[in-house]
Amino acid sequence: MPNGILELAIVILIAAGLGIIARFFKQPAILAYIAAGIIIGYFGFFHLNDKETFRIFSDLGIMFLLFLVGMEINYTSLRLVGKASLLVGLGQIIFTFAIGFAIALFFGFSQLASAYIAIALTFSSTIIIVKFLSEKKDLNSLYGKISMGMLLTQDFVAILILVLLAGIGAGKGFEFSGVFLTMIEGIGLFVLMLVLGRKFLPLIFDKISRSQELLFLTSLAWLFIVSAAVNKIGFSIEIGGFLAGLALANSAEHFEISSRVKPLRDFFILIFFVILGSSVVFSNFSGLTLYIIAFSFFVLIGNPIIVLIIMGLMGYRKRTSFLTGLTVAQISEFSLILAALGLKVGHIGENVVALITAVGAVTITLSTYLIIYGDKIFTYLSPYLKIFERRKTTENGDFGKEFEKPIILIGSHRTGQSIAFNLPKKDLLIIDFDPDIIGQLRKHDFSYLFGDINDSDIFERANFESARLVISTSPDLEDNLLLLSRLKILKNRDQMKAVLRARTEKEAEILYANGADYVLLPHFTAGQYLGKTVSVDPELKILEQLKNKDLDLMAKVNHKI
Repeated sequence: MPNGILELAIVILIAAGLGIIARFFKQPAILAYIAAGIIIGYFGFFHLNDKETFRIFSDLGIMFLLFLVGMEINYTSLRLVGKASLLVGLGQIIFTFAIGFAIALFFGFSQLASAYIAIALTFSSTIIIVKFLSEKKDLNSLYGKISMGMLLTQDFVAILILVLLAGIGAGKGFEFSGVFLTMIEGIGLFVLMLVLGRKFLPLIFDKISRSQELLFLTSLAWLFIVSAAVNKIGFSIEIGGFLAGLALANSAEHFEISSRVKPLRDFFILIFFVILGSSVVFSNFSGLTLYIIAFSFFVLIGNPIIVLIIMGLMGYRKRTSFLTGLTVAQISEFSLILAALGLKVGHIGENVVALITAVGAVTITLSTYLIIYGDKIFTYLSPYLKIFERRKTTENGDFGKEFEKPIILIGSHRTGQSIAFNLPKKDLLIIDFDPDIIGQLRKHDFSYLFGDINDSDIFERANFESARLVISTSPDLEDNLLLLSRLKILKNRDQMKAVLRARTEKEAEILYANGADYVLLPHFTAGQYLGKTVSVDPELKILEQLKNKDLDLMAKVNHKI
């Protein structure tokens, strides 16, 4: 036991140190953990695969991970994905699998090993994409929503594949009878979890939710009971973890449960990735170099091109298609889990696991920079991407119109909506990249452009030279500074007023220094408005009028008219 504690301490210390370095280079923690395994294996501290405790911890890590994945999938998720995300997601999976399978067969891998490799290449990392889209504030953009829908589609397919694997015996190919029976059992368990999640579990968890400790312990008990029961009938504990999470997906307490379980997931999944990293060292790595380069190139270049082609055929503009394509330029944590489970049941050898792990490390490292600098890369490649864009696109709405509006409003969410409903429609052009907001604008007959103001095509089409007032409700400082720099070179800048929004007083000062005519600070504006109201109406009779006016506006915003 003392030796075990020392070995665990070494693993955590190396992983934490590399995690700090990874954060500095804007890389996800997964890479640090894999690198820790490589270092431990290379210097021969100990062989992690020979340690029973580490293998148990690794299995628990996957179980906790899939438990949280299950909780994040609510029952209406597929309906909310939308046609575009579903078609692009399924299309990308099919074509990536087909091409990857062919490449693997060409390199001499067996059919079963080729299938594992091809499947691994199809899935993209939810952790990475969500992290970087959130940092770029693009989660609500058109390409961001399509990307998230694609990830959801991939998650469902990945779980389906994990269930299918349970019907394939070790060292055997696909046997229809076994796979069919497994699918029937899987569907039965899925339905059972949905029923329990709606009828039975809320009665228990609602009663114990007043105690966070009991809620946490009961959640863990449920997770382990389901995983053990599922394992008894032939499925892995990892599948059990997903089903247990799925049953709690629509519970009122699932956010609290998720926040409590995440630290456990982070600790145990660390061991899983470290073991994967060590497997790279203990394989014939030199013999895999060519395969790693080829498959990494396919994921980094081939996957985005596949998405570009599919979305281009569906009528999306090249910028939307390109940025969406960049989000699938890496393989997923699901891919690594799939490889580990394949090794566990004897379908593939350590060399295939090492190959998939190495491809994961390469593609994750490089794709993070592709996502971060996607807009700049698009600017350089834009002239060459016209072949992926149809002359008539479907995402633009009024894009083909020439506008000459005196007021241009950038962003119509919350603050923007309040402004829009208080301005004359005939004088107003609204620019936004959120499809839901565009649908609302269309419903209320506003003139709009569907796109990102950072897109030069959108900026030109809006015809800013005809505007006398430009309002940006985006709180992003960099976006607003870019807008001011573009407005500065227009001929009518002297006759134009630019009103922008800022988060803090410091940002407001920066915007004023760069030419803003007025900077909107919501907390300042609200305070001034209420103060003036009280000063001119000591009896506060105006509050009733303001309330009715606000209720009317909220009704418009919430589609009640």
